[in-house]
Amino acid sequence: MTTISVKTSTEYEVIIDVDLHDRAGAYIHALIDGEIAAIVTDRVVSALYLDRLLKSLHKKGFETPVFTLDGGEASKNAYNYISLIEFLADHKLSRSDVVIALGGGVVGDITGFAAATYLRGIPYVQMPTTLLAAVDASVGGKAGVDIEAGKNLIGTIYQPRAVLCDCALLEALPPSILTDGCAEIIKYGAILDRELFCAMKAFPRINMEDIIGRCVQIKADIVSADEYETGRRKILNFGHTVGHAIELLSNYHISHGKAVSIGMAIETRAAWKMGVCDQACYDELIELLHQFGLPYRTGFSAGEISRAALMDKKRKGDKITLVFPEKIGTPTLRKADVVDLEEIIDLGLVKSGENA
Repeated sequence: MTTISVKTSTEYEVIIDVDLHDRAGAYIHALIDGEIAAIVTDRVVSALYLDRLLKSLHKKGFETPVFTLDGGEASKNAYNYISLIEFLADHKLSRSDVVIALGGGVVGDITGFAAATYLRGIPYVQMPTTLLAAVDASVGGKAGVDIEAGKNLIGTIYQPRAVLCDCALLEALPPSILTDGCAEIIKYGAILDRELFCAMKAFPRINMEDIIGRCVQIKADIVSADEYETGRRKILNFGHTVGHAIELLSNYHISHGKAVSIGMAIETRAAWKMGVCDQACYDELIELLHQFGLPYRTGFSAGEISRAALMDKKRKGDKITLVFPEKIGTPTLRKADVVDLEEIIDLGLVKSGENA
């Protein structure tokens, strides 16, 4: 078992182990004074894991109303958010009760936002069921929903009371969902930990609990120092400025992990063309993305991507902060004029007939 403390405004622990679902009731009972543990999940996860969690919670006497979403980013919308708030009110949850996010990043985001805003804040617990949620989305307190104009444009930062990451669940993940999570691990390695980056070259001959623990520790350290993303936490957005734009342009048919993979490739190629890093840095990233079957190019134009990216939260007035690698494991933040963003993105695009 690995336990990592996140020392934010609300201090909490991330527990990484196997078969945590069977012990979740005991962990949550030790944290919560109330009698209701409302569960938010999606239909796929519900069929696989809900019964085990319910059994564990019932042993500790919790009432367990369940709110179920359809899977996918399209469910992270304002309608479902309001429906979830109404659900919590109908079941009379109080500030001593708890909401549990059982699922991937979509479930975690909408649950965290509902918990932050219902009764001006009630406790919630993250129980990630995907690799992407385990290494990234469940830690740090970012929560929100999407609107037509862009991803997570309604949201807040509200920390969970605990994160319970059951590594055993990852063994059943479909390959496409697993590789989405690997994209986020590669992100951590590319900007902050060359050793982690190189370890991923040995996949699948790696210890996933160790890998998850390393990613969570990196994020915990950064979030603890910069909870509200005023400085260093912006580094974690590597690949996300372009990635979020590609998700939006594809109407979320391109998954988050795959969009971030494309975003990392475009942003690193642009960095190389701008002299921020050398070609070897870009080539090494592309080689690892290729190893995992992750995409690194897109059919969207620089103009389309830049217009979508300018709706992103990272824009401040006429400036937008971009994250570039100076070399694998070493990042730099660069402020760019929004009028130059299309040109920068164009530098990062692989044109027709070019090699990666």
